[in-house]
Amino acid sequence: MQKYYDYIIIGGGLAGLQLALHIGRDRFFEQRSLAIIEPSEKNFNDKTWCFWEKGKSEWDGIIIKSWKQGYFISSEKNIDLSLSPYSYKMLRSIDFYDYVKSQLEDSPNIKFIKDKISDIDKAATMAYGESHSYNALHIFDSRVTANYAEAPNTTTLFQHFKGWMVETETPQFDPAAFTMMDFKVKYKNSTSFTYVLPITEKKALIEFTFFTPYLTREETYDEHLEKYLREVLNINDYSISETEKGVIPMTDYPFHKESTAKITKIGTGGSWVKGSTGYSFKSCETKVIKLIQNIKEGKDPAENLINERSRIYDSIFLDVLSRNNELGEQIFTKFYSRNSPQEIFRYLDEESDLKEELKIMFSLFHPQFIYSFFRKIT
Repeated sequence: MQKYYDYIIIGGGLAGLQLALHIGRDRFFEQRSLAIIEPSEKNFNDKTWCFWEKGKSEWDGIIIKSWKQGYFISSEKNIDLSLSPYSYKMLRSIDFYDYVKSQLEDSPNIKFIKDKISDIDKAATMAYGESHSYNALHIFDSRVTANYAEAPNTTTLFQHFKGWMVETETPQFDPAAFTMMDFKVKYKNSTSFTYVLPITEKKALIEFTFFTPYLTREETYDEHLEKYLREVLNINDYSISETEKGVIPMTDYPFHKESTAKITKIGTGGSWVKGSTGYSFKSCETKVIKLIQNIKEGKDPAENLINERSRIYDSIFLDVLSRNNELGEQIFTKFYSRNSPQEIFRYLDEESDLKEELKIMFSLFHPQFIYSFFRKIT
């Protein structure tokens, strides 16, 4: 069977649902039909997103916790991060899924379909699923290209992690401040650190995280989480109420170049994840707004979504860490000690100008950056 829609979104995750939410609210699209095709029900919490922003936003009603104060900790320095006017916000994916679905449930022209898309005919703008085939005027595709990490002339690291939601009987955490990176416990010769998000005095999400070209055994995360709790936080008596694991590609693979006149790549599959950090929540929101504007102005939806200058910076950084993964602590210490949180956030949000960007790049100086610069631009 074949079904017809004006627009199809393949993938009901972060990018797909943000795009659907904006389409559903914009009167420009009120006579257009939209299908969100996703194989999962998205009815459980599969990840936690964190992001920074100024002031209030639509998401404040569903965030779990926000902070104005943070820490960066290495073997060399303990750095206080005063974030104002930004806040660092924590959001559970299930709350996001439920919120977007509730906002769209009464939209007569929007349909959620449980199916898995296996292939797309780009010439016919046809998506082939396990249950049906779907034809559209335009397809937004969030699927990630297979074997992207083996592509020539590209660099890929993996941000992989395991987190425990830790609960204690007595107060152990300071809920007023989170820890962006703590390098006190590390895996040998790697860029690895602990990330701490205290929710109350007795509850915190603690994640052990790698930025590496390789993955690792599950036992490795557990060993380092236990060590951090015991040796750094001096916590021996605790319970684990939830766990989460994830692998985020940190790559300069040009997913976005696979977009065509009738197929727009979105989300991770569209180069929307920041290559040097793995952050995606606000990037998705910003790019969705621009994409919608492009459609309304009669432009290619993907026009000017990608900042190529920022991709060059990310590519150089990834090349350095890929070849010299043990340098991560030193590089991040320079990053946080020589730049203010406000400068860092502007840079990572791709809102900085060339002068600000050069300041940050020079602050990270290491001979390996020069080598990677010439490797990546020639």
